This record gives sequence, C-alpha cells and structure tokens, in this order.
Amino acid sequence: MSPTLAHTPNFVGWRALILHRPHQNVDALMAQCARIGIAAEQAWPTLEDQEAMRDFNVLLIDADMGHDEQFPWAPGLAPMPMIALIGSEAPGRIAWTIGQGADAQLLKPIGSAGLYSALVVASQGFRRRTTQTEEIALLKNQLAKRQVVAEATAILMLKHNCDAEAAYNRLRKTAMAERLSIEKAAAGIVASFDTHGRTNVTNGR
Repeated sequence: MSPTLAHTPNFVGWRALILHRPHQNVDALMAQCARIGIAAEQAWPTLEDQEAMRDFNVLLIDADMGHDEQFPWAPGLAPMPMIALIGSEAPGRIAWTIGQGADAQLLKPIGSAGLYSALVVASQGFRRRTTQTEEIALLKNQLAKRQVVAEATAILMLKHNCDAEAAYNRLRKTAMAERLSIEKAAAGIVASFDTHGRTNVTNGR
C-alpha cells in the first residue's frame, strides 16, 4: 500500500470552490461537501485572481461549459487539485478537460455520493504531479549548472591552451580565491566571454 494512503484521507476543514452555474448539481455537491466537513462556495462564470484562490483547497469545474478564460492561470497549471464535472462525453470537451489538467472527475448528474473518492484521487494525483514538476525543475537546474561548468572549462582551455583537467583546476582555484561555488565562478567566466567576445578570449585579453 502506498504510504500516502496508509490512513483514511480526511478533508475536514478544506475549502472547495465549485465553478458551475447555479444548478441542482451544485446543490448536490454542496450537500456532499457539508457531510465531509468541507466548506463549499459556488462561482460563475469566472474565478477570482490567483492570489484569492490560495484560500481554497480544491476546485470543481464544469467540464461542459468551461473555457480557458475562466481561470487566472495557464491550462494545466492549476495551483490546487481539480475535479471535472462531466455531463457531455463529446471529444472536444474531454480534450479540454485533459488540457486543463483535471486530477479526477465526477459524472453528472451529481447524486448523493462520489465526491469523497474523487477528492482522494484528485489530491493524490495533484500531489504526485506537483512532486514530479519539482523534481523536473531540480534536474533541469542541475543540468544547467553542469552545462555552465563545461562551457567555462572549454573557454579556459581555449584561452590558456591547456587540457580539460588543467582548465578545470583553474576554474576550481578561481572559485576558491573568490569564495564562490564552482557553478557561480563558471557563470562569471561564461558571462565575461559573452561580453568580451571570442576574439579577446582567444588572444588572452
């Protein structure tokens, strides 16, 4: 069993925003939220700005009538778990829902159950997606640091007519002398190279 599901998920104290026109489906969702211990609000046709959305823990959207302009963020970048309320299975509507990055779905008409399981799926999916995004960003940052070190080493090889090991040792000594990390020292060398141009570096100036 996944460690995140080793206990029964509890959503008491959560706040939910239902982006849907007034309808009996909204009433049914409100009733389900109340039973779970969630404070729910309804809005239509647009949301508040993204800063105001920080007060909510989950967003339920009308997949049948929704559109990109309703949201203060780009498609797929919702800052919270998102549950799609689906009545139409038209391919265009399904594609739009996927593009928005919905983490779970509830089929209309909404009855007296189903919200809790959708919340479990959505919260787990959002947590997993957020973790993956953070890991990708970290890997990209690490790769960028390695690339700048490699580029600085190549510049030093060109400037001092030396091999890679000697150039890297020069970079390391520069970093130590300036009390910088290897990456920051490398970035400075690359920036200097970009500023003064290949001709000056080649000539040792």
